[in-house]
Amino acid sequence: MNRVIYRSSFFFLFWFFGFTNLYAQQALEIKGLCIALPQPEFLDDFIDFAAKELKPSGINTLVLRVDYRYQYESRPELRGENPMSKAQVKKLVDACEDLGIEIIPQLNLLGHQSWHSKATKLLEVYPEFDETPNIKLPDTYEWPNEDGLYCKSYCPQHPNVHDVVFDLVDEIVEVFKAKAFHAGMDEVFYLAHKDCQRCNGYDPAKLFANEVLKINNHLAKKDIRLWIWGDRLIDGAETGIGMWEASMNNTARAIDIIPKSVVICDWHYEKAYPTPAYFATKGFNVVACPWRKPNVAKEQVEMITDFKSNSNKKMASRYLGVMHTYWSSAEKFMKEYKNPAHKIDEKGYSSVLTFKAMANSIKELGEK
Repeated sequence: MNRVIYRSSFFFLFWFFGFTNLYAQQALEIKGLCIALPQPEFLDDFIDFAAKELKPSGINTLVLRVDYRYQYESRPELRGENPMSKAQVKKLVDACEDLGIEIIPQLNLLGHQSWHSKATKLLEVYPEFDETPNIKLPDTYEWPNEDGLYCKSYCPQHPNVHDVVFDLVDEIVEVFKAKAFHAGMDEVFYLAHKDCQRCNGYDPAKLFANEVLKINNHLAKKDIRLWIWGDRLIDGAETGIGMWEASMNNTARAIDIIPKSVVICDWHYEKAYPTPAYFATKGFNVVACPWRKPNVAKEQVEMITDFKSNSNKKMASRYLGVMHTYWSSAEKFMKEYKNPAHKIDEKGYSSVLTFKAMANSIKELGEK
């Protein structure tokens, strides 16, 4: 009789702790939102929104696209329009700390140094950093175009570019009290370009990897972790994903060169591609990122959770979670979020409803 009780107790404990461990694997470490830094005049509104909407939705991580919208003191020439002050940033950081929301500041490095017909502040002030100086920004932008122009890049081998951009990086990680920094690095179409006297003829994968290494090593001095977008590390031809959400310009091999400490934000907007598993098996921590299709967000939450549940402890720990990406202003996001009449458009898109679908899916799967 005692043996029967012992065995029954043993199997109950095995089942219980196994189930508990499975649930622990399912818990998402990152429940995030990537959004633009709010305009200074809307700072209080954003803090209120974070308290009343984001925190109750389960959000614990904000990647804030700062770029040139901060009052840089080290490089005041690189202040953009309507920049936020140090005191305003401190107010935002303190409020998010109280809410248990971590802020990760973002400054686009390497790529996205222009947008269609307008250069970012970096290339506006330092045009010598341009990877493609012979390609001019048109008055009226169209895609496709003969130059293959989407966004400009800075030359990663220019001898002075890192002195400038690292001043900005150092300043914003300090003012945001950041433990991690997002360097962007997505959609880098101009790299090892024939127009660049320094990069022409170089292996794009090595150039990309070297830039990641340089940024990572700089941040590591202050024990700050690097986050980047993952598209340049996916082979667009082999996967069939193509040139936007993956690479068709020979950068994908960089995945075997860059440090495993880098966190990969794996954005896919039309389908929930299972590429988080690719990054995890390569040794990287990964975050799945939706944008404008609610069903894709739901599928990405389910996918990440399934990957965690069906992995061993080592692999499961690499699936960090899900982060919604929003590519307009914080003010527009808040307005649409609060509008009860807001709905899916004729193309089936709504970034706000996609965010809500992500948050609801996490809660439905037992997240707190």
